[in-house]
Amino acid sequence: MKSVFPILCLALALLFQSCAPENEVDLLIHNALIYDGTGAAPFLGQVGVKDGKIVYVGEEKPLSADKTLDAEGKALTPGFINMLSWGYDNLLKDGRSLSDLKQGVTLEVFGEGTSPGPSGKKDSTNYETFGEAMNKLATQGVTPNIASYLGATTVRIQTVGYDNRPATPEELEAMKQLVIQSMEEGALGIGSSLIYAPADYAPTEELVALCAASAPYGGRYISHIRNEDQRLLESVNELIYISKTAGVPAEIYHLKASRPANFHKLDQVIAKVDSARAAGLAITADIYTYNASSTGLTGVVPTWVQEGGHEAWMNRMRDPVARKRLLEDLRVELSQQPPKDILMVGFKNDSLGQIYRGKTIAEAAVMRGQSPEETVIDLILEDDSRIQCIYFSMSEENLRKKMQIPWVSFCSDAGSYSSWEPDFRTHPRAFGSFIRVLSEFSIKEGLLTLESAIHRLTGLPATNLGLTERGLIKEGYWADLVLFDPKALKDKATFDNPLQFAEGIDQVWVNGTQVLLNGEHTGEFPGQFVKGTGAKK
Repeated sequence: MKSVFPILCLALALLFQSCAPENEVDLLIHNALIYDGTGAAPFLGQVGVKDGKIVYVGEEKPLSADKTLDAEGKALTPGFINMLSWGYDNLLKDGRSLSDLKQGVTLEVFGEGTSPGPSGKKDSTNYETFGEAMNKLATQGVTPNIASYLGATTVRIQTVGYDNRPATPEELEAMKQLVIQSMEEGALGIGSSLIYAPADYAPTEELVALCAASAPYGGRYISHIRNEDQRLLESVNELIYISKTAGVPAEIYHLKASRPANFHKLDQVIAKVDSARAAGLAITADIYTYNASSTGLTGVVPTWVQEGGHEAWMNRMRDPVARKRLLEDLRVELSQQPPKDILMVGFKNDSLGQIYRGKTIAEAAVMRGQSPEETVIDLILEDDSRIQCIYFSMSEENLRKKMQIPWVSFCSDAGSYSSWEPDFRTHPRAFGSFIRVLSEFSIKEGLLTLESAIHRLTGLPATNLGLTERGLIKEGYWADLVLFDPKALKDKATFDNPLQFAEGIDQVWVNGTQVLLNGEHTGEFPGQFVKGTGAKK
């Protein structure tokens, strides 16, 4: 009898195994209106998730699941992608990423000119490579996924420093080696920011060389182009030339035609990009959904005065000869960008901020009894910083035109905030840039269909980043998912009161883990370092 018992147990186990449900999943979301990220019309169905990945997408059918969720006919979409995030430092302090997460963002992309690494001095204890910096954030714990371009400015600072000159052949070779190392560590490509010092000290051929070094690793080029106003067309030409010569896809960061005299040039830019695309070049762009940009007073301060780094810049502005030249340059700049349209929001000196935060340069000039150009110089010196500003420099008509371009995706060009100091102020794009794509421009104004809007928040940017397992609701893809009722979406952030979270995004999953439930963070930090295709495994 003893010899029969093991055989009986085995038979019963096999019987139970054969009766067990097929296709067991960790999470089953059914009765969902699925927008798969391709731009196709939505369909009612279900999505099954196992081990962080999507294993089933389709019509309702019996599936065994550890957790089942009735979506009640709400929209289920891929997670949104922020093509330009300044969230790295914020996320090191607080990895929840609430300002973006509550808009459905599940991937933050860094690298506009500067990247998290490499930083510090080589052969010293403070040196950190590109990969080390990215892994530090992912290992520490972050809710969204993270990715980054390698900053061309970062590479230049590591080799040339802050000098206004071309790199020597030896320096250029060192730069290319940094590119190769960073691409192997997971960089997406090269990111530049060519209106700032020392980025704009780099000649075009230097950028070509960096991009060409990244090309064998699947590298891409993305750029805050050299000029967005008077020399806008020439700057777009430069980006297209770099793309063609280096053999890499290229994207224009936050596409715009700045300052009223240049608003008409947007049509020519669109025509240039369309022509390049027709010729076989992969040229794209991203935008934020506002008619105002945000940067420091460096937006009007010429880069010649900034050579040598911060201390040299401050000292140069104190020099009477340099100050006289700078005043003349600023008069020209402020004749094109009116002081009444430059709003100051960020100061290093709290006492100075209490006086001028929320004031325009025009208002500050009256308060100080100075000319606007003198006000710019002296406030920078007094605050010992570039002073963060909002520039009302774009056309509402052009914004709506850009919203309808099929090769345009979206960004915040901002940090990702979960908490802040009482005197903090920023551009509302940090809290509303993505939700407005859906609530304002698709649902309210009808400038693009909801499926097209979702495609341009998900599938399109994933393609432009070269990612093959993100951006779609598709079997084999990572389960970055967003569930919401489109009618409930609400953008609350304004220029007067920007620090207001968006509403209406109910639930979010990152790599299959729920991170937002009923609009509240779940305490989970499943974000991964999403690497470029050339990364070493």
